Amino acid sequence: MSDLNGVAHVILTAGDFERSTTFWRAMIRYLDLKIVLDSEYMLYGVGGRTAIGIRTGSPENTGKRFDQGAPGLHHACFRMRDRAAIDAVGAFLKARDDIHIVHAPQEEPWAPGYYSILFEDPDGIRIEFNHVPGVGLLADGEQIGGADAFD
Repeated sequence: MSDLNGVAHVILTAGDFERSTTFWRAMIRYLDLKIVLDSEYMLYGVGGRTAIGIRTGSPENTGKRFDQGAPGLHHACFRMRDRAAIDAVGAFLKARDDIHIVHAPQEEPWAPGYYSILFEDPDGIRIEFNHVPGVGLLADGEQIGGADAFD
């Protein structure tokens, strides 16, 4: 039996810290997380059994955008309590002009009832919010999709 109990935090490195934190500050507040650090180097919000942080990048990477195909993070996904929460995130994001919505709230084949929205933050980092009713497939350790399941 694993002692794993969720994801404690996700820290994203910004290519344009000011632009990125403008978006993430609003997103963190929308999610009702508590901002516990907001400095010239780091924005950090805590709540919902996780935390989201945005940090400055190294000087040689200033202005660069995220490359989903490079080694490292592919995307981050945050679980929501119900489909209505996904729809509400969609409405919040739709009003923004500093992100790119990859797909609006929709059902996906990854698990029965899987419902999600996928977008790219101001630095191009793909972020997903999803809802899966019940415990979903992953709780049983089942495999999902193929090699291209998360493209």
